[in-house]
Amino acid sequence: MHGPDTSTGPGATAIGERALGPDLTRGLMLWFIALANSHYFLDAPRFLGGYPLGGGPVDRAVTWVISSFVDGRAFPLFGLLFGYGVAQVVRRQHQRGRKGVRRLLWRRAAALIVIGFCHALLLYVGDILAAYGVLLALGAWAVWWRDRWLLAWAALFFVLTALPDAAALTDSSVGPSAAELPPDPWTAIVERLPVQPYIMLLGPIGFACPFLLGLWAGRRRILEQPEAHRRMLGVVAVVGIAASVLGAQPVSLVLAGAVPLPGEGGFGLVRALHAATGVLGGAGYAAALALLSLRVAGSPGRGVRALAATGQRSLTFYLAQSVVWTVAFTPFLLDLADRATVATTALLATATWVATVVLSDALARAGRRGPFEVLLRRATYGRHRLAVTTCVSIGKQTPSSSM
Repeated sequence: MHGPDTSTGPGATAIGERALGPDLTRGLMLWFIALANSHYFLDAPRFLGGYPLGGGPVDRAVTWVISSFVDGRAFPLFGLLFGYGVAQVVRRQHQRGRKGVRRLLWRRAAALIVIGFCHALLLYVGDILAAYGVLLALGAWAVWWRDRWLLAWAALFFVLTALPDAAALTDSSVGPSAAELPPDPWTAIVERLPVQPYIMLLGPIGFACPFLLGLWAGRRRILEQPEAHRRMLGVVAVVGIAASVLGAQPVSLVLAGAVPLPGEGGFGLVRALHAATGVLGGAGYAAALALLSLRVAGSPGRGVRALAATGQRSLTFYLAQSVVWTVAFTPFLLDLADRATVATTALLATATWVATVVLSDALARAGRRGPFEVLLRRATYGRHRLAVTTCVSIGKQTPSSSM
Protein backbone atom coordinates (compact mmCIF):
# COMPACT_ATOMS: atom_id res chain seq x y z
CA MET A 1 0.00 0.00 0.00
CA HIS A 2 3.12 3.51 -0.78
CA GLY A 3 2.46 4.05 1.11
CA PRO A 4 2.72 6.92 3.40
CA ASP A 5 5.04 9.56 2.08
CA THR A 6 7.69 9.84 4.78
CA SER A 7 9.84 12.23 2.85
CA THR A 8 8.96 15.64 4.19
CA GLY A 9 8.97 17.40 7.52
CA PRO A 10 10.47 20.45 9.21
CA GLY A 11 13.18 21.79 6.96
CA ALA A 12 11.96 19.40 4.30
CA THR A 13 12.47 19.67 0.58
CA ALA A 14 9.98 22.06 -0.98
CA ILE A 15 7.50 20.43 -3.32
CA GLY A 16 8.99 22.20 -6.32
CA GLU A 17 12.46 20.90 -5.44
CA ARG A 18 11.55 17.26 -4.88
CA ALA A 19 13.16 14.59 -7.03
CA LEU A 20 10.77 13.20 -9.60
CA GLY A 21 11.71 9.50 -9.37
CA PRO A 22 10.41 8.56 -5.89
CA ASP A 23 7.16 10.53 -6.28
CA LEU A 24 6.49 9.10 -9.74
CA THR A 25 7.03 5.60 -8.38
CA ARG A 26 4.72 6.20 -5.40
CA GLY A 27 2.01 7.47 -7.70
CA LEU A 28 2.09 4.40 -9.94
CA MET A 29 2.38 2.12 -6.92
CA LEU A 30 -1.06 3.23 -5.75
CA TRP A 31 -2.55 1.72 -8.91
CA PHE A 32 -0.80 -1.57 -8.21
CA ILE A 33 -2.08 -1.56 -4.63
CA ALA A 34 -5.63 -0.91 -5.79
CA LEU A 35 -5.43 -3.84 -8.23
CA ALA A 36 -3.87 -6.10 -5.60
CA ASN A 37 -6.56 -5.38 -3.00
CA SER A 38 -9.83 -5.07 -4.89
CA HIS A 39 -10.44 -8.72 -5.82
CA TYR A 40 -10.29 -9.80 -2.17
CA PHE A 41 -13.78 -8.39 -1.68
CA LEU A 42 -15.44 -10.77 -4.11
CA ASP A 43 -17.98 -12.93 -2.32
CA ALA A 44 -16.81 -16.32 -3.63
CA PRO A 45 -14.61 -19.24 -2.51
CA ARG A 46 -10.96 -18.20 -2.40
CA PHE A 47 -8.25 -19.86 -4.38
CA LEU A 48 -4.48 -19.38 -4.74
CA GLY A 49 -4.08 -16.04 -3.03
CA GLY A 50 -7.63 -14.72 -2.89
CA TYR A 51 -8.94 -15.24 -6.42
CA PRO A 52 -12.37 -16.79 -6.99
CA LEU A 53 -12.78 -20.10 -8.75
CA GLY A 54 -14.05 -20.17 -12.33
CA GLY A 55 -14.79 -17.07 -14.36
CA GLY A 56 -14.90 -16.43 -18.08
CA PRO A 57 -11.98 -15.85 -20.46
CA VAL A 58 -11.79 -12.13 -19.69
CA ASP A 59 -11.69 -12.75 -15.95
CA ARG A 60 -9.00 -15.39 -16.36
CA ALA A 61 -6.94 -13.09 -18.57
CA VAL A 62 -7.20 -10.22 -16.07
CA THR A 63 -6.32 -12.59 -13.26
CA TRP A 64 -3.21 -13.70 -15.16
CA VAL A 65 -2.09 -10.10 -15.69
CA ILE A 66 -2.61 -9.08 -12.05
CA SER A 67 -1.05 -12.22 -10.61
CA SER A 68 1.93 -11.95 -12.98
CA PHE A 69 2.72 -8.26 -12.61
CA VAL A 70 1.06 -6.99 -9.41
CA ASP A 71 0.31 -9.56 -6.71
CA GLY A 72 3.22 -9.95 -4.34
CA ARG A 73 5.07 -7.23 -6.24
CA ALA A 74 3.21 -4.07 -5.18
CA PHE A 75 3.84 -4.47 -1.47
CA PRO A 76 7.61 -5.09 -1.74
CA LEU A 77 7.70 -1.89 -3.82
CA PHE A 78 5.70 -0.21 -1.05
CA GLY A 79 8.22 -1.41 1.54
CA LEU A 80 11.23 -0.29 -0.49
CA LEU A 81 9.78 3.20 -0.93
CA PHE A 82 8.91 3.36 2.75
CA GLY A 83 12.50 2.59 3.74
CA TYR A 84 13.77 5.04 1.12
CA GLY A 85 11.61 7.81 2.57
CA VAL A 86 12.89 7.09 6.07
CA ALA A 87 16.46 7.43 4.81
CA GLN A 88 15.52 10.81 3.31
CA VAL A 89 14.14 12.01 6.64
CA VAL A 90 17.26 10.89 8.50
CA ARG A 91 19.58 12.53 5.98
CA ARG A 92 17.80 15.88 6.09
CA GLN A 93 17.65 15.96 9.87
CA HIS A 94 21.33 15.06 10.06
CA GLN A 95 22.32 17.73 7.50
CA ARG A 96 20.53 20.38 9.54
CA GLY A 97 22.26 19.29 12.72
CA ARG A 98 19.06 18.20 14.44
CA LYS A 99 19.31 15.59 17.15
CA GLY A 100 16.71 13.12 18.34
CA VAL A 101 16.14 11.59 14.90
CA ARG A 102 15.21 8.25 16.42
CA ARG A 103 12.60 9.87 18.66
CA LEU A 104 11.19 11.65 15.62
CA LEU A 105 10.88 8.34 13.80
CA TRP A 106 9.17 6.78 16.82
CA ARG A 107 6.60 9.59 16.84
CA ARG A 108 5.95 8.97 13.17
CA ALA A 109 5.69 5.25 13.84
CA ALA A 110 3.13 5.87 16.59
CA ALA A 111 1.09 8.08 14.26
CA LEU A 112 1.09 5.39 11.56
CA ILE A 113 0.00 2.76 14.06
CA VAL A 114 -2.92 4.90 15.23
CA ILE A 115 -4.00 5.84 11.69
CA GLY A 116 -3.62 2.27 10.50
CA PHE A 117 -5.51 0.77 13.42
CA CYS A 118 -8.44 3.15 12.89
CA HIS A 119 -8.31 2.42 9.16
CA ALA A 120 -8.50 -1.32 9.83
CA LEU A 121 -11.45 -1.05 12.21
CA LEU A 122 -13.50 1.39 10.16
CA LEU A 123 -12.65 0.59 6.53
CA TYR A 124 -10.28 -2.21 5.58
CA VAL A 125 -9.15 -5.08 7.78
CA GLY A 126 -6.16 -5.72 5.51
CA ASP A 127 -4.54 -2.40 6.47
CA ILE A 128 -0.74 -2.38 6.44
CA LEU A 129 -0.08 1.13 7.76
CA ALA A 130 -0.04 -0.12 11.35
CA ALA A 131 2.36 -2.91 10.37
CA TYR A 132 4.64 -0.32 8.80
CA GLY A 133 4.39 1.73 11.97
CA VAL A 134 5.63 -1.25 13.97
CA LEU A 135 8.33 -1.84 11.37
CA LEU A 136 9.45 1.80 11.65
CA ALA A 137 9.47 1.64 15.45
CA LEU A 138 11.87 -1.30 15.23
CA GLY A 139 13.67 -0.08 12.13
CA ALA A 140 14.54 3.22 13.82
CA TRP A 141 17.40 1.28 15.37
CA ALA A 142 18.64 0.30 11.91
CA VAL A 143 18.98 3.78 10.43
CA TRP A 144 22.55 4.09 11.74
CA TRP A 145 23.65 0.57 10.84
CA ARG A 146 26.53 0.11 8.45
CA ASP A 147 25.67 -0.86 4.92
CA ARG A 148 26.86 -4.42 5.26
CA TRP A 149 24.56 -4.99 8.23
CA LEU A 150 21.57 -3.56 6.35
CA LEU A 151 22.24 -5.85 3.40
CA ALA A 152 22.95 -8.89 5.58
CA TRP A 153 19.69 -8.54 7.50
CA ALA A 154 17.81 -7.85 4.25
CA ALA A 155 19.20 -11.12 2.89
CA LEU A 156 18.13 -12.97 6.04
CA PHE A 157 14.56 -11.68 5.85
CA PHE A 158 14.51 -12.45 2.12
CA VAL A 159 15.25 -16.08 2.95
CA LEU A 160 12.61 -16.15 5.69
CA THR A 161 9.86 -14.78 3.45
CA ALA A 162 10.80 -17.27 0.71
CA LEU A 163 10.45 -20.38 2.87
CA PRO A 164 7.82 -22.85 1.59
CA ASP A 165 4.38 -22.29 3.09
CA ALA A 166 1.55 -24.23 1.52
CA ALA A 167 -1.13 -22.60 3.67
CA ALA A 168 -0.69 -19.24 1.96
CA LEU A 169 -1.86 -20.42 -1.46
CA THR A 170 -4.02 -23.50 -1.05
CA ASP A 171 -7.71 -23.52 -1.88
CA SER A 172 -9.57 -22.33 1.20
CA SER A 173 -13.02 -23.16 -0.22
CA VAL A 174 -14.52 -20.28 1.74
CA GLY A 175 -15.39 -16.73 0.84
CA PRO A 176 -14.63 -13.46 2.62
CA SER A 177 -14.96 -13.43 6.41
CA ALA A 178 -17.24 -11.18 8.43
CA ALA A 179 -14.19 -9.03 9.15
CA GLU A 180 -13.85 -8.33 5.42
CA LEU A 181 -17.55 -8.03 4.51
CA PRO A 182 -19.35 -7.28 7.78
CA PRO A 183 -23.17 -7.30 7.82
CA ASP A 184 -23.29 -4.21 10.05
CA PRO A 185 -20.90 -1.61 11.53
CA TRP A 186 -20.81 -3.23 14.99
CA THR A 187 -19.82 -6.60 13.55
CA ALA A 188 -17.09 -4.88 11.56
CA ILE A 189 -15.43 -3.57 14.72
CA VAL A 190 -15.94 -6.77 16.74
CA GLU A 191 -14.55 -9.02 14.02
CA ARG A 192 -11.67 -6.78 13.00
CA LEU A 193 -10.43 -5.95 16.49
CA PRO A 194 -8.69 -9.29 17.14
CA VAL A 195 -7.38 -9.60 13.56
CA GLN A 196 -5.48 -6.33 13.32
CA PRO A 197 -2.91 -7.01 16.08
CA TYR A 198 -2.00 -10.23 14.26
CA ILE A 199 -1.41 -8.34 10.98
CA MET A 200 0.33 -5.48 12.76
CA LEU A 201 2.85 -7.64 14.60
CA LEU A 202 3.57 -10.32 11.99
CA GLY A 203 3.42 -8.11 8.90
CA PRO A 204 6.83 -6.50 9.52
CA ILE A 205 8.53 -9.88 9.00
CA GLY A 206 7.43 -9.95 5.38
CA PHE A 207 8.14 -6.25 4.77
CA ALA A 208 11.56 -6.06 6.47
CA CYS A 209 13.67 -7.07 3.46
CA PRO A 210 12.45 -4.34 1.06
CA PHE A 211 12.41 -1.80 3.92
CA LEU A 212 16.09 -2.42 4.65
CA LEU A 213 16.94 -2.33 0.95
CA GLY A 214 15.11 1.00 0.75
CA LEU A 215 17.18 2.37 3.65
CA TRP A 216 20.34 1.33 1.83
CA ALA A 217 19.21 2.83 -1.49
CA GLY A 218 18.03 6.03 0.21
CA ARG A 219 21.45 6.62 1.72
CA ARG A 220 22.89 6.67 -1.80
CA ARG A 221 19.99 8.71 -3.24
CA ILE A 222 19.71 6.14 -6.01
CA LEU A 223 16.14 7.00 -6.99
CA GLU A 224 16.76 10.74 -6.65
CA GLN A 225 19.96 10.73 -8.72
CA PRO A 226 19.41 8.02 -11.35
CA GLU A 227 21.95 9.60 -13.69
CA ALA A 228 24.71 8.55 -11.30
CA HIS A 229 23.46 4.96 -11.07
CA ARG A 230 22.20 4.35 -14.59
CA ARG A 231 23.99 1.04 -15.20
CA MET A 232 23.01 -0.50 -11.86
CA LEU A 233 19.40 0.61 -12.26
CA GLY A 234 19.28 -0.91 -15.74
CA VAL A 235 20.50 -4.27 -14.48
CA VAL A 236 18.10 -4.28 -11.53
CA ALA A 237 15.17 -3.29 -13.75
CA VAL A 238 15.76 -5.98 -16.37
CA VAL A 239 16.74 -8.81 -14.03
CA GLY A 240 14.21 -7.94 -11.32
CA ILE A 241 11.16 -7.60 -13.57
CA ALA A 242 12.07 -10.63 -15.70
CA ALA A 243 12.60 -12.83 -12.65
CA SER A 244 9.39 -11.51 -11.13
CA VAL A 245 7.23 -12.33 -14.15
CA LEU A 246 8.78 -15.77 -14.64
CA GLY A 247 8.53 -16.59 -10.95
CA ALA A 248 4.84 -15.71 -10.91
CA GLN A 249 3.90 -18.12 -13.70
CA PRO A 250 3.37 -21.27 -11.58
CA VAL A 251 0.55 -19.36 -9.88
CA SER A 252 -0.61 -17.23 -12.80
CA LEU A 253 -0.98 -20.09 -15.28
CA VAL A 254 -2.97 -22.16 -12.77
CA LEU A 255 -5.28 -19.21 -12.15
CA ALA A 256 -5.69 -18.72 -15.90
CA GLY A 257 -6.68 -22.37 -16.28
CA ALA A 258 -3.71 -23.11 -18.52
CA VAL A 259 -2.04 -25.70 -16.27
CA PRO A 260 -3.42 -28.08 -13.63
CA LEU A 261 -3.18 -27.58 -9.90
CA PRO A 262 0.12 -28.52 -8.27
CA GLY A 263 0.14 -31.39 -5.81
CA GLU A 264 -0.11 -30.84 -2.09
CA GLY A 265 3.65 -30.57 -1.69
CA GLY A 266 3.92 -28.23 -4.64
CA PHE A 267 1.89 -25.43 -3.10
CA GLY A 268 4.66 -24.51 -0.68
CA LEU A 269 7.26 -24.30 -3.44
CA VAL A 270 4.90 -22.22 -5.59
CA ARG A 271 4.35 -19.77 -2.77
CA ALA A 272 8.08 -19.53 -2.02
CA LEU A 273 8.95 -18.81 -5.63
CA HIS A 274 6.15 -16.25 -5.93
CA ALA A 275 7.21 -14.42 -2.75
CA ALA A 276 10.93 -14.40 -3.47
CA THR A 277 10.61 -13.16 -7.03
CA GLY A 278 8.05 -10.58 -5.88
CA VAL A 279 10.76 -8.84 -3.84
CA LEU A 280 12.94 -8.78 -6.95
CA GLY A 281 10.02 -7.40 -8.94
CA GLY A 282 9.44 -4.56 -6.49
CA ALA A 283 13.08 -3.53 -6.80
CA GLY A 284 12.89 -3.89 -10.58
CA TYR A 285 9.85 -1.61 -10.84
CA ALA A 286 11.53 1.02 -8.66
CA ALA A 287 14.64 0.92 -10.86
CA ALA A 288 12.68 1.09 -14.11
CA LEU A 289 10.65 4.09 -12.94
CA ALA A 290 13.80 5.84 -11.75
CA LEU A 291 15.20 5.49 -15.26
CA LEU A 292 11.92 6.72 -16.71
CA SER A 293 12.06 9.78 -14.46
CA LEU A 294 15.51 10.51 -15.87
CA ARG A 295 14.07 10.60 -19.39
CA VAL A 296 11.11 12.84 -18.59
CA ALA A 297 12.57 15.07 -15.86
CA GLY A 298 13.63 17.78 -18.30
CA SER A 299 10.13 18.39 -19.62
CA PRO A 300 7.55 16.34 -17.73
CA GLY A 301 4.13 16.38 -19.31
CA ARG A 302 0.85 17.02 -17.56
CA GLY A 303 0.29 13.32 -16.91
CA VAL A 304 3.75 12.80 -15.38
CA ARG A 305 3.32 15.81 -13.11
CA ALA A 306 -0.11 14.60 -12.01
CA LEU A 307 1.28 11.15 -11.28
CA ALA A 308 4.10 12.65 -9.20
CA ALA A 309 1.55 14.78 -7.34
CA THR A 310 -0.32 11.58 -6.48
CA GLY A 311 2.88 10.13 -5.09
CA GLN A 312 3.32 13.21 -2.92
CA ARG A 313 -0.13 12.49 -1.44
CA SER A 314 0.12 8.71 -1.34
CA LEU A 315 -1.07 8.25 2.25
CA THR A 316 -4.26 10.22 1.64
CA PHE A 317 -5.13 8.37 -1.53
CA TYR A 318 -4.24 4.94 -0.18
CA LEU A 319 -6.88 5.58 2.49
CA ALA A 320 -9.27 6.97 -0.14
CA GLN A 321 -9.15 3.63 -1.95
CA SER A 322 -10.51 1.91 1.15
CA VAL A 323 -13.44 4.32 1.24
CA VAL A 324 -14.35 3.17 -2.27
CA TRP A 325 -14.02 -0.53 -1.38
CA THR A 326 -16.15 -0.03 1.73
CA VAL A 327 -18.94 1.78 -0.11
CA ALA A 328 -18.91 -0.61 -3.07
CA PHE A 329 -18.66 -3.99 -1.38
CA THR A 330 -19.91 -3.79 2.21
CA PRO A 331 -23.23 -5.66 2.59
CA PHE A 332 -25.00 -2.80 4.38
CA LEU A 333 -23.95 -0.29 1.68
CA LEU A 334 -23.89 -1.01 -2.09
CA ASP A 335 -23.22 -4.75 -1.58
CA LEU A 336 -21.60 -5.45 -4.95
CA ALA A 337 -19.38 -8.26 -3.68
CA ASP A 338 -21.52 -11.08 -5.07
CA ARG A 339 -22.13 -9.39 -8.43
CA ALA A 340 -18.65 -8.14 -9.31
CA THR A 341 -15.95 -10.18 -11.05
CA VAL A 342 -12.17 -10.01 -11.19
CA ALA A 343 -12.43 -7.94 -14.38
CA THR A 344 -14.98 -5.47 -13.00
CA THR A 345 -13.09 -5.02 -9.73
CA ALA A 346 -9.94 -4.33 -11.76
CA LEU A 347 -11.88 -1.68 -13.70
CA LEU A 348 -13.13 -0.18 -10.43
CA ALA A 349 -9.59 -0.18 -9.03
CA THR A 350 -8.26 1.55 -12.14
CA ALA A 351 -11.07 4.11 -12.18
CA THR A 352 -10.47 4.84 -8.50
CA TRP A 353 -6.77 5.35 -9.12
CA VAL A 354 -7.38 7.62 -12.12
CA ALA A 355 -9.77 9.71 -10.00
CA THR A 356 -7.09 10.13 -7.33
CA VAL A 357 -4.58 11.23 -9.96
CA VAL A 358 -7.01 13.88 -11.22
CA LEU A 359 -7.73 15.06 -7.69
CA SER A 360 -4.00 15.13 -6.86
CA ASP A 361 -3.43 17.34 -9.88
CA ALA A 362 -6.09 19.73 -8.63
CA LEU A 363 -4.58 19.83 -5.14
CA ALA A 364 -1.12 20.44 -6.55
CA ARG A 365 -2.36 23.31 -8.68
CA ALA A 366 -3.96 24.81 -5.58
CA GLY A 367 -0.69 24.38 -3.65
CA ARG A 368 -2.28 22.07 -1.08
CA ARG A 369 -0.95 18.89 0.46
CA GLY A 370 -3.05 15.82 1.17
CA PRO A 371 -4.95 16.04 4.48
CA PHE A 372 -3.43 12.88 5.91
CA GLU A 373 0.07 14.00 4.94
CA VAL A 374 -0.60 17.16 6.97
CA LEU A 375 -1.94 15.08 9.86
CA LEU A 376 1.07 12.77 9.85
CA ARG A 377 3.52 15.66 9.80
CA ARG A 378 1.68 17.43 12.60
CA ALA A 379 1.79 14.28 14.73
CA THR A 380 5.50 13.88 13.96
CA TYR A 381 6.81 17.44 14.16
CA GLY A 382 4.18 19.47 15.97
CA ARG A 383 1.84 22.24 14.84
CA HIS A 384 4.30 25.17 14.88
CA ARG A 385 7.03 23.53 12.83
CA LEU A 386 4.49 22.17 10.36
CA ALA A 387 3.07 25.66 9.76
CA VAL A 388 6.53 27.12 9.14
CA THR A 389 7.50 24.29 6.78
CA THR A 390 4.26 24.46 4.80
CA CYS A 391 4.61 28.21 4.25
CA VAL A 392 8.21 27.85 3.10
CA SER A 393 7.41 24.94 0.80
CA ILE A 394 4.45 26.58 -0.89
CA GLY A 395 6.38 29.81 -1.27
CA LYS A 396 9.12 28.00 -3.19
CA GLN A 397 6.91 26.15 -5.65
CA THR A 398 7.75 26.43 -9.32
CA PRO A 399 5.15 26.46 -12.08
CA SER A 400 6.14 22.90 -12.88
CA SER A 401 5.57 21.71 -9.34
CA SER A 402 2.15 23.28 -9.10
CA MET A 403 1.10 21.57 -12.32
